[in-house]
Amino acid sequence: MTGSRQTGALRLLLGFDYGTKQIGVAVGQAVTGQARELCVLKAQNGVPDWSRVEALIAEWQPDAVVVGLPLNMDGTRSDMSDRAEKFARRLNGRFNLPAFTHDERLTTFEAKGHRMAQGQRGGYRDRPVDALAAALLLEGWLEHHPSTL
Repeated sequence: MTGSRQTGALRLLLGFDYGTKQIGVAVGQAVTGQARELCVLKAQNGVPDWSRVEALIAEWQPDAVVVGLPLNMDGTRSDMSDRAEKFARRLNGRFNLPAFTHDERLTTFEAKGHRMAQGQRGGYRDRPVDALAAALLLEGWLEHHPSTL
């Protein structure tokens, strides 16, 4: 965890599925342990339009943020792991919110499975899965950190 706020009683969180071209965003509630898709932010080499991130923070006023940590299937770190952690540190520094990371292995795969079950076949450019992946990783974090809530 990064951050200077106390972690007790986190109620509302924003989740970020970090990518170099797109960043999925979701909102979740500790009371229900559930999250839902919000939006997908465009990014240039992993850098979002920070004014859009600021608008989301202002609108939702989260108690903390959770950024997906892309690990290799064997649990080892990747180059993207370092980039995602840097993104989490930037969120913490810019918005003074506690920033957590959470293993996001298979969330994109699971998100695509959800969309296929809904009848979507390919075409993820028109309806990307990044925000759904953010919701899934946020729900995973909520499930694994009940004592923080």
